[in-house]
Amino acid sequence: MTIEMIPVIVTFTGTTIAAIWDLKTTEVPDQLPYIMIAIALLFYGYQSLVEWNIWPIANSLIYGMAFLSFGAFMYYIGQWGGADSWILAAVGFLLPAVPQGFISTIFPFSLSYFINLFIVGAVYMMLYALIFALRNKVVLSGFVSDLKSSANVLFIGLIGLFVLFYIAGLSITKIFSGSVDFAGAFYMSLYPLFSVGALYVVWRFAKSVEIHGFRKKISVSKLKIGDMLLSEKKLIGITQEQIKALKKSGKRYVEIKDGVRFAPAFPLALLVTLFYGDLILVLINLI
Repeated sequence: MTIEMIPVIVTFTGTTIAAIWDLKTTEVPDQLPYIMIAIALLFYGYQSLVEWNIWPIANSLIYGMAFLSFGAFMYYIGQWGGADSWILAAVGFLLPAVPQGFISTIFPFSLSYFINLFIVGAVYMMLYALIFALRNKVVLSGFVSDLKSSANVLFIGLIGLFVLFYIAGLSITKIFSGSVDFAGAFYMSLYPLFSVGALYVVWRFAKSVEIHGFRKKISVSKLKIGDMLLSEKKLIGITQEQIKALKKSGKRYVEIKDGVRFAPAFPLALLVTLFYGDLILVLINLI
């Protein structure tokens, strides 16, 4: 093993531990990303001193702080937990450039990882939600009920969109071929129509999982450290002091929220970036 592999090993080991911890307990120890960042700063600080070159440590700081800033923003708007923000920052500190021996990326390695994380994360979250729904009959029945209640609106909306897409298709074929192609305009309208319909179904499914599966009303006596109150905007677990205060307040029930355990997306995106490269190229080819 060469010394250049240390950041890769630390990144994969740290993100994998975070993923396992998140899946088992919904909490990631604060110390884990701190240790990863400390190792990154020591490694690149030593490299800068040995090579008498400021860029190894500078790149680590630039990408690490940029990722930490983005993670803080996601935490502030309630989309990520604090642990997710720090794990992303740790990856930025540890892997500011493509490691030797791995596939080159069209963007700087950290940026390619960042883009891949959201592509991998989107697929992972849908699979997570699907498995969760299949194991929870309340979610499935709620999803079916939601679709039935909005079926008429969806049907009328799709008809209206088809008319708009069809008229647009007729205009496009007239411009590019000089004559109106009714059949071509028809088939041209189906792709965006199908895409809109599919996105609507996915959106309704995600809302059903959130409302019928990730929200629960429980007794205050059953609250445990780490539970997330629905009234709390940020994804932050309740503390022992808050539990004691709720019990003293006389409140009998509270609503808590759960969510997709996002930490596994970090090591998955790392493996994809190291051994495949840029997933954005796949999306471009599909389009």
